[in-house]
Amino acid sequence: MKVSREQAAENRERIIDVAGKLFRERGFDGIGVADLMKAAGLTHGGFYGHFKSKDDLIAQASARANAGTCKTWSATVDRLGEGAFAALAGQYLSTAHRDNPGMGCAFAALGSEVGRQGEAVRGVFSEGLEGLIDILAGTLPGGSAAEKRRKALAAMAEMVGALALARAVGDDALSKEILAAAREDLGIEAAFP
Repeated sequence: MKVSREQAAENRERIIDVAGKLFRERGFDGIGVADLMKAAGLTHGGFYGHFKSKDDLIAQASARANAGTCKTWSATVDRLGEGAFAALAGQYLSTAHRDNPGMGCAFAALGSEVGRQGEAVRGVFSEGLEGLIDILAGTLPGGSAAEKRRKALAAMAEMVGALALARAVGDDALSKEILAAAREDLGIEAAFP
């Protein structure tokens, strides 16, 4: 049965969304094309009608995930203004974010894998990082644009690293201690679960 162009476009969007979530949960190599398509409610045979390769899907799903994080962060900045840095960092370094990698930041979930990917995927992550750094730098007070960027890069590196470590350890108390230490180091005094 032939699928309409509209249905094909909807299917493609669903595949990208499902893949973005599953890649963040399981890693790029933790799920195959057949299981991705099944999770999207489609057959394996239709995959190559939508994408050149799994790497093509990885790049597109990663771009969508990164854009989603940028959109969420921008909305937080628009809503909170001056208090946005504490909110962004606090939410990032929360147990809720730690426990839901499929809905969270792709950098903490996949950062260690990206370096082994092709140029297209690394380019998508570079572009996504630039967007997040720009947003984060805009939340920081005083200083030159270069100083704000340096501070934003350092904060992002600390947040990603802390979240990755908090997810990696098998001890919940240590995991929470890592998140709390990073929040404290970044000057976030409010308690985040």
